[in-house]
Amino acid sequence: MRLMTKAIIKQAQKQYPIGGDLDQQKVVAKFFDPCGSWIWYVMNQDPEDPDYLWGIVKGDVVEIGSFSLSDLQEYKGPYSIGIERDRSFRPQPAHEIYAKLLKGKHV
Repeated sequence: MRLMTKAIIKQAQKQYPIGGDLDQQKVVAKFFDPCGSWIWYVMNQDPEDPDYLWGIVKGDVVEIGSFSLSDLQEYKGPYSIGIERDRSFRPQPAHEIYAKLLKGKHV
């Protein structure tokens, strides 16, 4: 499965100049490890370095920061299953997702 579609790339790169401001951005994509508990919520992508993604990561803790698209694409977990994109996810305000995650809610 392709993690980044043309529509996601367009939205993520459009938001890149905003930086890490959660109040001004939407989460445009949700990636997850189907064999684990980690989830990556993409807010933006550097147009000059498409491997650079910025967003919210729910792993052992909830964090905001950068992560690598190529690392996500290359990862193979148990049974050689890779990271997948939640196809039913629709863009949502980043500050709302972050607040829900901090309260332990699923998004």
